[in-house]
Amino acid sequence: MSNSHILAGTVALLCLCGGALSGCSTPTAIQLIDGRELHAVDTPEYDEESGFYEFEQIDGKLVRINKDKVLSIKAMN
Repeated sequence: MSNSHILAGTVALLCLCGGALSGCSTPTAIQLIDGRELHAVDTPEYDEESGFYEFEQIDGKLVRINKDKVLSIKAMN
């Protein structure tokens, strides 16, 4: 098997894996009680111990928001 065939197979595998992973995320809108709306790459995780939602915004910034500040969390279509 030539190097070009190995490279083509590797690229194809990476594309398949990347597509599968990106299909698992659910972009989410988080509406805050002050009227602001934040957009998350995926559904926020809730930490019961701290009472905070944790998520990554579309721009890559990691955010923690107190549950009392959240009005709603909805999947974006």
